[in-house]
Amino acid sequence: MYLVIVGAGDIGTPLIEIATAGGNEVVVIERDEERAERASRQYDCLVINDDATNKETLQDAGADRADALISTTDQDATNIMVCLLSQELDVPDIVSVVHNPEHMSVFRQIGVNTMQNPQRLIAEYLYRAVKRPSIVDYMRIGDRAEVFEIAVESDAPIVGKTLREANEAGLVGDEMLIVAVERDGEGDPITPSGNTRIEAGDLLTVYSGEGVTSDVTDVFGHTEDHS
Repeated sequence: MYLVIVGAGDIGTPLIEIATAGGNEVVVIERDEERAERASRQYDCLVINDDATNKETLQDAGADRADALISTTDQDATNIMVCLLSQELDVPDIVSVVHNPEHMSVFRQIGVNTMQNPQRLIAEYLYRAVKRPSIVDYMRIGDRAEVFEIAVESDAPIVGKTLREANEAGLVGDEMLIVAVERDGEGDPITPSGNTRIEAGDLLTVYSGEGVTSDVTDVFGHTEDHS
């Protein structure tokens, strides 16, 4: 994939690392000279030290033949301008970071995929690491629902029960769905059915309509703060 990344700052830098490690053809545009030089030294990609809000710069980066462009600067106005110019160059897939939630409507109006307020997302992950340390990873869906990964402890109420039995016992209700089971020695994750029996040490991917609460984590053997 031919990918243009605008910005080599706190967000752009790890993105460059991931994209280049994935074998993509990456071009970076960074107007700060020091950041541009650092990215050029560290990663196997072309780095252009220029202003991406100039259409000529995007053309120099090959945006007109890129598969995607991701704008990661810390200024929403800059990201909007980059996205508009990218649309003029017919970039098929345009994604941008949005820092101010009040600007989301603008990005929607111009039809750009967005990632809202990454600093807040990081803050939520840090808070979750303290509040719910049993959660390996999670993603919020809507206002309350979450998908998360959690390991099953040996003394968990669900251990030894099939999902049907867990449902009958009131451990897994209508608001909770176990969507995948990772188990040592099984290779690929198991897609569970009602007859799937949960074992200690299983890593479960769980959907919870009420989010991750203490009552939810208790089911998997993690007794945490109920406040």
